[in-house]
Amino acid sequence: MSRARQPPLVTGISPNEGISWTKVTIRGENLGTGPTDLIGLTICGHNCLLTAEWMSASKIVCRVGQAKNDKGDIIVTTKSGGKGTSTVSFKLLKPEKIGILDQSAVWVDEMNYYDMRTDRNKGIPPLSLRPANPLGIEIDKGRFPQKDLESLFPGMSADFTSENFSAAWYLIENHSTTSFDQLKTAVVNLKKQANKKNEGSLAYVKGGLSTFFEAQDALSAIHQKLEADGTEKVEGSMTQKLENVLNRASNTADTLFQEVLGRKDKADSTRNALNVLQRFKFLFNLPLNIERNIQKGDYDVVINDYEKAKSLFGKTEVQVFKKYYAEVETRIEALRELLLDKLLETPSTLHDQKRYIRYLSDLHAPGDPAWQCIGAQHQWILQLMHNCKESYVKEQKGNSLLHSPMLDLESDVRPSPIGHLSQTASLKRGSSFQSGRDDAWRYKAPQQVIFVEKLTKLVVSQLPNFWKLWISYVNGSLFSETAEKSGQMERSKKNARQRQNDFKKMIQEVMHSLVKLIRGALLPFSLREGELRQYGGWEMKSELSGQWLTHVIQTVRLSSESLTALEIPNDMLQIIQDLILDLRVRCIIVTLQHTAEDIKRLAEKEDWVVDNEGLTSLPSQFEQCIIHSLQSLKTVLDCKPGETSVFQQQKTQEDVCQLSIGIMQVFIDCLEQLSTKPDGDIDTSHLSVDVSSPDLFGSIHEDSSLSSEQRLLIALSNCHYLERHTFLNIAEHFEKHGFQGVDKITQVSMESLKELDQRLFEMYIEFKADPIVGSLEPGIYAGYFDWKDCLVPTGVRNYLKEALVNIIAVHAEVFTISKDLVPRVMSRVVEAVSEELSRLMQCVSSFSKNGALQAKLEICALRDTVAIYLTPESKSSFKQALEALPQLSSGTDRKLLEELLNKFKSSMHLQLTCFQASSSAMMKT
Repeated sequence: MSRARQPPLVTGISPNEGISWTKVTIRGENLGTGPTDLIGLTICGHNCLLTAEWMSASKIVCRVGQAKNDKGDIIVTTKSGGKGTSTVSFKLLKPEKIGILDQSAVWVDEMNYYDMRTDRNKGIPPLSLRPANPLGIEIDKGRFPQKDLESLFPGMSADFTSENFSAAWYLIENHSTTSFDQLKTAVVNLKKQANKKNEGSLAYVKGGLSTFFEAQDALSAIHQKLEADGTEKVEGSMTQKLENVLNRASNTADTLFQEVLGRKDKADSTRNALNVLQRFKFLFNLPLNIERNIQKGDYDVVINDYEKAKSLFGKTEVQVFKKYYAEVETRIEALRELLLDKLLETPSTLHDQKRYIRYLSDLHAPGDPAWQCIGAQHQWILQLMHNCKESYVKEQKGNSLLHSPMLDLESDVRPSPIGHLSQTASLKRGSSFQSGRDDAWRYKAPQQVIFVEKLTKLVVSQLPNFWKLWISYVNGSLFSETAEKSGQMERSKKNARQRQNDFKKMIQEVMHSLVKLIRGALLPFSLREGELRQYGGWEMKSELSGQWLTHVIQTVRLSSESLTALEIPNDMLQIIQDLILDLRVRCIIVTLQHTAEDIKRLAEKEDWVVDNEGLTSLPSQFEQCIIHSLQSLKTVLDCKPGETSVFQQQKTQEDVCQLSIGIMQVFIDCLEQLSTKPDGDIDTSHLSVDVSSPDLFGSIHEDSSLSSEQRLLIALSNCHYLERHTFLNIAEHFEKHGFQGVDKITQVSMESLKELDQRLFEMYIEFKADPIVGSLEPGIYAGYFDWKDCLVPTGVRNYLKEALVNIIAVHAEVFTISKDLVPRVMSRVVEAVSEELSRLMQCVSSFSKNGALQAKLEICALRDTVAIYLTPESKSSFKQALEALPQLSSGTDRKLLEELLNKFKSSMHLQLTCFQASSSAMMKT
């Protein structure tokens, strides 16, 4: 990307002072690279861009407008350099009428009046040679403020040549301190000047009286002589002879001088013809001059010459003039056709369009060229948009992208932001975009995304000039930049008012085409079948991801902002806002759907590495996946100016709520699948345990595989963490991003999670408690033991010790994975064991004394050992078991029972440590 040019700097202006409409030459540095680069020019705060003529990078010519400030800077603004500065200033003078004898700092042409609006000289009669000092006495300018005099004499003037001349104002302004005697002298001078004027014609007659009398005397003498000659009588014969002689002399003279006189007549005729040619050479040379100037492109000269010829010879009756003027009209008609073709030619710049429209207006072209140009530009933009779509559709189908000059737009339009898509989650307006397209990126980005980028850039680059052309047509500036052609401006405004609805339809057609082309590429299901054939045609192998849709939304948003900056009415741009809303809703739906797919694949990433809390990375990965998905939707969920919330529609709320619930359910199903998958289906070669986790029994990583029971425990631990933390955190993020129905999402997800947790828990209890419970009855009656015929108890039998060891093994397994699960699991195991023991005791028909003592010893030993895990259900079972036994009647039996219990607890102290209260307290810390 080329480095930006330096800002413009104005270093000189000539002249540096003058009245309004003074033509000035501005000199400086970096004043633009061309006429189109110049976008602003102010002198004393007045915009002079309309009259500016760019000559070079160091010179601009323009006319000073009617500025409010008396003195100010000259500020030049260009596209390439921005707003400039000035080291000089211009002083605006108030216009004053200058007499022919007054001193002036500028040259005043008394013979010609220069019309600054049309740049033409108009001949007017010379000013009357009135004296600058009519009173003939010394002028003494007073110090009375001009404003006070104007308020004192409203509508009057101190100029003695004006129709509203006020003598009192003139005396106050020029002779406020003059003495009375001097004023008397002034009166005498005025009377003398009046007398001279009245006596002028009479004096002229008196001065020529002598010449008049001499001429009168000569005429009287000639008359008298003629009368005297008439009285004499001449003989008839002599008279006849005299006449014959005179006739012969005349004929001889004619013969002698006929050739000379003929040449003289011919010379006079030639001289007269040459005089006519010289005098009217403008008309005779005009057809050839028109051809030459048209070839050079000097249309202004042609128009000025044509107007001059039309005013001089438009109504002539001279045949030769008619003939040449008809030839001029033929040339002008051809010029009208040429200019109209150039006007309707595309592409063209706004500057050229305005210029050709003015030319055609000055040539009085039939019809309305400005409206014809607007219609042609409208069709051109529509054709560009459809050609863009066809090109990318063909490229998507495998054909090479056809190179079309219609798509080669100017390089200074808005840069493409796609290059930074992988580097930033949200594109912000004003960020530095890559200036060129990356060819590697082209092959990665979907064709629909590239098409939308190209289409919006096309519209944003073409529509501003189209809109500005209409604005110029409305305010009449197409025909005059200095307001001198009021008639044409009024006709233009009238035509614009009549065609306002037609232009509105043009803008709406462009907006509808833009929106439907984008919908055909990204949201084909939103178009009707007929519209889909016209605006679609894309091969939708797979829907765009949320990331690409987010970029497309940002692109359309930037385009909408650019069009809004043109001050196009909001009702015309509402269809773009509706498109943005549909794209935002679709982006959310697609992102949530893809998130569900990503979460479904989390099962493949489960490594079964357990941390201190008995958790794997799966809950964290799930939460991060949700958070990342919501963060990617932040720019989509945020409402830009003029946009509405994506959740304003009830259907959108319901769809998003169901998708969110589906995401949570997918993860719950993932947990169930992992915990219930057969051992052979799980790859355990990478399993390990966190090194910081206390491995009391080494039950997990002594082998390189996990048992089904261990996976169930890990899944239960994950479920417990999800219920207490993860699901609540996700609900907060949903609310933070404005999601609706978060309570419903949380409630449904929690219920599903609890159902899974209960199923997994029951499965684990079934795995662990059933073997222990099943071993009680065979152990009790091992060796043909009979409650009615047994020896005196000597201690707790081995079956109970084995049951306790198995319970301890369950405790160790649960404790190794998750301390929080120990009370829950152990309580259910104890309930199952106590319930089975109670059933067995109640099934015994009768107990001997020793049998009752043995049973009570074993029941009390088990109850006291697992006391910290007793629940109301297990306590009830132990109570029922004890009630089924005969009561101990003697103190000796009770003492023996106590001694045997103490002996059991002492001998198995180490094994029973896990059932102590301190252990429970440690687990809860």
